[in-house]
Amino acid sequence: MSWGFLRDLLSGVNKYSTGIGRIWVAVVFIFRLLVYVAAAENIWKYEHDEFECNIKQPGCENVCFDHFFPVSHIRLWALQLIMVSTPSLLVVFHVAYRENRERHRNQKLYKSPGERNGGLLCTYLISLILKTVFEIFFLVLFYKLYNGFEVPRLVKCDIRPCPNTVDCYISKPTEKMIFLYFLVATSCLCIALNLSELSYLIFKYSIKWYLKRYIKKCQGSRSDCHTSELISKRQKSAEGAYAIKRAQPPSLSVRSQSHFPFRKCLVYSVFNGMA
Repeated sequence: MSWGFLRDLLSGVNKYSTGIGRIWVAVVFIFRLLVYVAAAENIWKYEHDEFECNIKQPGCENVCFDHFFPVSHIRLWALQLIMVSTPSLLVVFHVAYRENRERHRNQKLYKSPGERNGGLLCTYLISLILKTVFEIFFLVLFYKLYNGFEVPRLVKCDIRPCPNTVDCYISKPTEKMIFLYFLVATSCLCIALNLSELSYLIFKYSIKWYLKRYIKKCQGSRSDCHTSELISKRQKSAEGAYAIKRAQPPSLSVRSQSHFPFRKCLVYSVFNGMA
C-alpha cells in the first residue's frame, strides 16, 4: 500500500499548524506511519496462514479465525491512520478556497490566506475535534472487537463446522501485543496533543477577544469623559461671563435713556408756566 498521499497531506498541513500541531504531525508521521510501513505490516502479513487449530476439519480454521479476528489489527490500524489524518484536509481546502478567491477578485482580501482567523479558525477547531473523536472511536472499537488490547497465545473454538471444542494457536502473540500497546500509547498521545492544542487556541483567542473588547470600552469611556469635561468647561465659562456682566455698572447710554422721560416732563412744565 502506498502512503505517499498521506505524507504529502501531513507536510501540507504542517505549514498552517501551531507548535503543538507540528508535534502531532511528527508523532503521526514518525511513530505511526513509519512504524506501520517498516515493521507492523510485515508482522500481520501472514496471520491467517499462521493461524493453526489442532483439527483438520475443512472450514473449521477459517470460521474460528473469522470469529476471533473479524477485522485484522493491521487493516484497522491503517483505517485509523487514514481517518485521523483526513480532517486536516478541511484546513488545506479552506486555505485553497481563500487563495482562489483572491485570485478571482484580483485583490488582497486577507493579510495571509493561511492566517488562523475568522472562518479558518473555526475550520481548524472543527478538524481538531474530529481527529479527537476518531481517535477515541477507534480505541473503543479495538477494545470491543478483541476483548481488550492483549493477544492470547491460545483460543478455544467450538463454532460449527468444528465437531467439538478445538484449540487454535495465534502466531507471534507477544510481538503483536507489543505493537498493540504501542498503537494505544501513540493514539493516547495524539488525543492529548489534540486536546492541548484545542484548549490553547480557545484560551488564546478568548483572551484576545476580551482584550479587544476591553480596549474598545476604555476608548469609548475616555471619549465620553472628554466630552463631559468640555461641556463642564463651557458651562463654567458661561457662568463666569454672566457673573462679570452683572457686576459691571450700567453704561452712560443706559443712564441717559433712563433719565430722558424726566427731562422731557421738566421742559414741558417750564413752557406751560411761561404761557
